[in-house]
Amino acid sequence: MFDKILIANRGEIACRVMATARRMGVATVAVYSDADAGAAHVAMADQAVHIGAAPVGESYLLGDRIIQAALDTGAQAIHPGYGFLSENPDFVDAVTAAGLVFIGPPADAIRAMGLKDAAKALMEQAGVPVVPGYHGAEQNADFLAGEADAIGYPVLIKARAGGGGKGMRLVESPADFKAALEGAQREGAASFGDPACLIEKYITQPRHVEIQVFGDAHGNVVHLFERDCSLQRRHQKVIEEAPAPDMPPEVRAAMGRAAVEAAKAIGYQGAGTVEFIADGARGLRAEGFWFMEMNTRLQVEHPVTEAITGLDLVELQLRVAAGAPLPFAQDDLTFTGHAFEARIYAEDVPKGFLPATGTLDHLAFPAGVTFANGPVRIDAGVRPGDTITPYYDPMIAKLIVHGADRPTALAGLRRALAECHVAGSTTNVAFLSALAAHQRFNAGQVDTGLIARDLETLTDAPEPTAVQVAIAACAALNLHRAPRATDPWARVDGWHQWSPLRHRVTLDHAGAMLVRDVTVTGPGQVVVADAETGDTVALHVSPDGETGLRIDGPGGLSRVDLVRHGARITLFDGPQAHVFAVPDPLDGGAEGDAGGDAVIAPMPGQVKVVAATAGQAVTKGDPLLVLEAMKMEHTLTAPRDGTVAEVLTEPNAQVSDGAVLLRLEPEEA
Repeated sequence: MFDKILIANRGEIACRVMATARRMGVATVAVYSDADAGAAHVAMADQAVHIGAAPVGESYLLGDRIIQAALDTGAQAIHPGYGFLSENPDFVDAVTAAGLVFIGPPADAIRAMGLKDAAKALMEQAGVPVVPGYHGAEQNADFLAGEADAIGYPVLIKARAGGGGKGMRLVESPADFKAALEGAQREGAASFGDPACLIEKYITQPRHVEIQVFGDAHGNVVHLFERDCSLQRRHQKVIEEAPAPDMPPEVRAAMGRAAVEAAKAIGYQGAGTVEFIADGARGLRAEGFWFMEMNTRLQVEHPVTEAITGLDLVELQLRVAAGAPLPFAQDDLTFTGHAFEARIYAEDVPKGFLPATGTLDHLAFPAGVTFANGPVRIDAGVRPGDTITPYYDPMIAKLIVHGADRPTALAGLRRALAECHVAGSTTNVAFLSALAAHQRFNAGQVDTGLIARDLETLTDAPEPTAVQVAIAACAALNLHRAPRATDPWARVDGWHQWSPLRHRVTLDHAGAMLVRDVTVTGPGQVVVADAETGDTVALHVSPDGETGLRIDGPGGLSRVDLVRHGARITLFDGPQAHVFAVPDPLDGGAEGDAGGDAVIAPMPGQVKVVAATAGQAVTKGDPLLVLEAMKMEHTLTAPRDGTVAEVLTEPNAQVSDGAVLLRLEPEEA
């Protein structure tokens, strides 16, 4: 076994690998960029080496610097994690040439599966079923459009070097093909340095089922059963589970055999995942699944496989890379119970799942284990006070729940999500909770289109209740935790001559100004009146733990969690977070853009396309600009009908959150 390894990654996966290495007595080396100098994975490692600036092209993608860091620190092997250089065969060759061990498959195996077109051709030769489509080298747009016509719409455009939903577009009509192809090519070039695409038939009720495989250097290959990853948004996985619901044993066996054959065909070693698309229209069938691609690395969702098998896949990776044979044969493997993984992201769901940034002022998860198997497991690479930056994937944590069966595990997932409280950045926790409560998902009736079909319901953000606004108003005055000051002039909840003490509070909730008059009638007792309607709410508020409040109000006794950080108040109602800001009365603020005259950057990013010019007439919804953030493209559209007055940016420009990119001529009165 190795004495020391370097992890060529960051965040959650770097911490995950370090946790197993530490348990095995293996020392670890972290690498970090300027933006990650104070990151959790740096603090967790035995040693850490700075490798460059914040952009990945200037740090985490610089293989030569990473290899030199391993040599300088005496590491014997490099674990790539997932993403970044994990599936770069040239990096693997360079690692091997430097006398180090790559903890993953051989470079030739990665090359064989790295390009989707070549991989599908190889799988056809190995007898593995593949999705109908065009996987050739010709990339002329007109030619590809003709191939799409021949395949029949809808079709899926996929960057051949892609992954994680990047460089992928669903096209439902010929009129949309060219624009979709251009977008997929741009994302493929930006994310993988390869704009080439392939075209596949889109299965209308698809299920995404993948098989975890493991191989060693002695020719042994096994599968560790399946994961269902059908709950997806824009081809990115949201909630994964193992085993797949309603999986017939004969289909599991057939998929497992096909995955093992795929791995054997390329001499695979280490952890890998063979991904299949299945036709869910008539249930899972032995003749109704096709090879999509193989991920030649550890998957983000590997913990659900660990939960049902009891194995540590990172430990297996290290042992296999060190030359040991797999410690089991296929017939030795079994699974127990059911597991779910929910990916908690910093993203604004109601605004179209835009990546969010911010400082994690408060971070609380349900009781559970970290990087180990248990009923509730939290895998996170951030801590309270850490910052979600625009440079990297905005994952906050992975929540993994294991139960005796699917209903038990799903109930545990719902309960655990309600206890995930994050303040300082917008998250998708409420969306995940809505998914976990979805009727069809609860029934196991999943396919990759479920989220898109019910998107409006799943992303509906409820308005705060009158009681919740009243609680926030109390928090704005610090009445929820007002200290019992000995100086009577320092108290805001005590005696007041002639009449009860009253305060006027203004709260900003999602741009709406809420004005409340708070009257203190006694210790912890208030009456909160809506300054506009006069409606009142009487409350008795008392602290209950570090962030909890016990409320005696119109609905009886209840408990809420509330965090105040500076001028921001976050009130948690189960998985729902209501955020209020307390405006500074001395800050008049700058004049904003009137009405819908401006197109504003919803996040920091790089402008990839400017599709409008000054003087151009536009219709509401017309695409005007394409902004790339966190390696995903976001199209910004016209907010109304009108004429472009001025374009204030250009292609390749880096823009900040809130920057005005384009203005329309003011509407005539």
